[in-house]
Amino acid sequence: MTSSPHSSPAKRYVTSLIRHRIERGGERLWRFEDFSDLPFTAVAQALSRMTRSGQIERLSKGTYYRSRHTRLGKSRPNPVAIRQLASRRMSIFASGVAAANLLGFTTQNPPRGELATSGLSLPRKLVGADIIIHTRRPEAWSNLSPTDAALLDFLRRGGRTSELSPDATIRRVVKLLSEPGRFERLLKVAGTEPPRVRAILGALGELLKGRDRQISRLRASLNPLSRFDFGILAGLPNATSWQAKERRRRETL
Repeated sequence: MTSSPHSSPAKRYVTSLIRHRIERGGERLWRFEDFSDLPFTAVAQALSRMTRSGQIERLSKGTYYRSRHTRLGKSRPNPVAIRQLASRRMSIFASGVAAANLLGFTTQNPPRGELATSGLSLPRKLVGADIIIHTRRPEAWSNLSPTDAALLDFLRRGGRTSELSPDATIRRVVKLLSEPGRFERLLKVAGTEPPRVRAILGALGELLKGRDRQISRLRASLNPLSRFDFGILAGLPNATSWQAKERRRRETL
């Protein structure tokens, strides 16, 4: 007669097996999926006991880390591996200066990282305590490439994260939108974007050839009485016709 997986000997065996795997694995991240061949309840209990005894550290629900000792103390999880793990749970996108860097508008690497997600939050232990997190991005962003999502983030900010001159910024945005299929992909998700972004997309699309029918839908989606802050993209030659607020002239002393 075989032992029930809920019996004490079986639990001790599973605990011993998990501990052996973790010790043999050295420094790394562990998830419940790494023990899919074992009873879930027994795995959860074993990992909980190892956490309480200090053998591993719980980073978030179902994610644990086994450190190694160094001269400076316990090692910390690899930030790249941590972010990759977080991105497997929900969509994560570059934001702010990081998005501008990805698109070639700046060479800066900000001291504090910045991320956007379609979720309500991101686990701080996975992405970092100092990361600036922007939540509730449209779920439609999940179908975009990292570059497409970064461009939408850039447009949401009116291009203010660019190090380039306003004219050079506009030229680069138009060049990015001219790449095959990009404007069409952004147009598909434009309905989930704020009116300001739809207006900017419309103004940019008007500068591209053969987009008249597509941009007419964007114009129809806007309240004709509204005025929008285009940021430095207010320098677009057709910004006013797309309801951009007039730029204030700087007074000379």
